[in-house]
Amino acid sequence: MNVSVAKFGGTSVANFEAMQRCADIVLADNSIRVVVVSASSGVTNLLVELANGQQSSAQRLDALQAINTIQQQILTALGTPESVAASLSQNLELMQQLADAIALRPSIETSERILSLGEACSSLLFAEVLRQKGATAQQFDAKSVMRTDSLFGRANIQLEQVKQLVEAKMQPLLSDSIVVTQGFVGADEHGNTTTLGRGGSDYSAAIFAEALKADNLQIWTDVAGIYTTDPRMAANARVIREITFNEAAEMATFGAKVLHPATIVPAVRQGIDVFVGSSRDPSAGGTWIRDRAQADPTYRALAVRKNQTLLTCHSLNMLHAQGFLAELFAVLAKHHISVDLITTSEVSVALTLDTTGSSSAGDNLVQPQLLADLEPLCDVTVEQDLALIGIIGNRIASTAGVCAKVFGLIKDQNVRLICQGASPHNVCFLVEQQQLETVVQSLHHALFE
Repeated sequence: MNVSVAKFGGTSVANFEAMQRCADIVLADNSIRVVVVSASSGVTNLLVELANGQQSSAQRLDALQAINTIQQQILTALGTPESVAASLSQNLELMQQLADAIALRPSIETSERILSLGEACSSLLFAEVLRQKGATAQQFDAKSVMRTDSLFGRANIQLEQVKQLVEAKMQPLLSDSIVVTQGFVGADEHGNTTTLGRGGSDYSAAIFAEALKADNLQIWTDVAGIYTTDPRMAANARVIREITFNEAAEMATFGAKVLHPATIVPAVRQGIDVFVGSSRDPSAGGTWIRDRAQADPTYRALAVRKNQTLLTCHSLNMLHAQGFLAELFAVLAKHHISVDLITTSEVSVALTLDTTGSSSAGDNLVQPQLLADLEPLCDVTVEQDLALIGIIGNRIASTAGVCAKVFGLIKDQNVRLICQGASPHNVCFLVEQQQLETVVQSLHHALFE
């Protein structure tokens, strides 16, 4: 049996009409046996506010009412079927109980539970949308198979356990039913709810696809594929119809929001083609991500990542010494922080922090305790309001003239950091965020138009 896994993002399941469009996509493709959904658009942000426990009683009620309204409108459009209404009511009541508990005594475990309820609601409702269109569909609890460690807010997948659990509990259902499950959510070995970090629904879908040895993974969102750059910054940005795993991984890592960076890893491990398309307009096509593409141009796309933090660590102990970087990275590892870009001099290290899989609650990675732990080792300067631009393509490290062309185009801008050479697929640099659109438009015009 051919199996495809389809993932629908928050805007794709935002309301009843959006869910209807997604159901039509599922029913038009008999191979789609597993559907992974995000929370309805807006719900996760409201749950993050509740999970932080900083709201007044009135603010909590407003947030809960807003979530209730989003979900009840979909239920009403479905005709308020009794069993679905009862389950939805249980989820919403639990949401209020957890919000009140967090306000009294904040707890990361309780925050995880409340953050998972958005997906619980949307999967419940979407399964009913499919049933009312004549499909055999059932909601499936992702927590029963998506085993993780206990790093709450940024949990790590325990892949071999997931594969065993999916084979035992999910696989047998697929011949008779479409399984609708939750992205972003898992559970540790003790049964505690965990989440995979913001944007983790794509990653969940990829893990399900890998565990099922699926034929392909479909990511349905609100844009018709991966563009040469963010269309909001460059009016002439266009959809890339085919792209390699390596290029897509670079794009996702360097800020292409249409795809979570970790999504590519399970697909590469299992050799699963990935499709990215628009649930609003499935006929518009999209982008296929494969091991090989027919064309491999030097310049494929411009990826952009805003709100970058640059740490500059200065210490004379680096001079002609060994072990400094090991100590520095040990401190970062202690705080579960991975480094993104890095450049070094004799006595300084400049690095940006990888926010991929950052806490579901949106916590800042540069916490006071991190700076306190770095203080005995080095002097640290923290710079904010920077943006990263990654030029993605092929043979960049071995093609003469790339840097001359790129930096010649932006010679009037202040470039804060440059990284090139570690990968043949990118050259990337930091600029001041207020200059971002000007730089992107100039580069896109010259390289792609």
